[in-house]
Amino acid sequence: MAHPVDVHVGKRVRHRRWLVGMTQQQLAEKVGIKFQQIQKYETGANRVSASRLWDIADALDVPVAFFFEGIEEAQQEDATASSSEAVPSDILGDKEALDLVRSYYAIPENQRRRLFELARVLSDVA
Repeated sequence: MAHPVDVHVGKRVRHRRWLVGMTQQQLAEKVGIKFQQIQKYETGANRVSASRLWDIADALDVPVAFFFEGIEEAQQEDATASSSEAVPSDILGDKEALDLVRSYYAIPENQRRRLFELARVLSDVA
């Protein structure tokens, strides 16, 4: 079973990679490894060594500490999370949610505000 820290680091790698619009293959090429290894890191199946994490941080243009941000909160949420939650605790760990956020910010601001109001009305109705 994967260690919770390895899972958290992997989620943060995936989150940052999606945020910058990079594929696993592109990240793997920048780091000098196979994309399958990136898959294993992102799921927490394999631990990321310190030197490899340094290379990944460099490729994704973040400090190494980025991968550990929020780890205390994530562990507390995991301990108290109920299975009936409507919104996942790691909302930006979801590819669909991240794609939605990326698309949302690509919309011109005046249209984005209208879309936001529409979403708010629809969510209040639900």
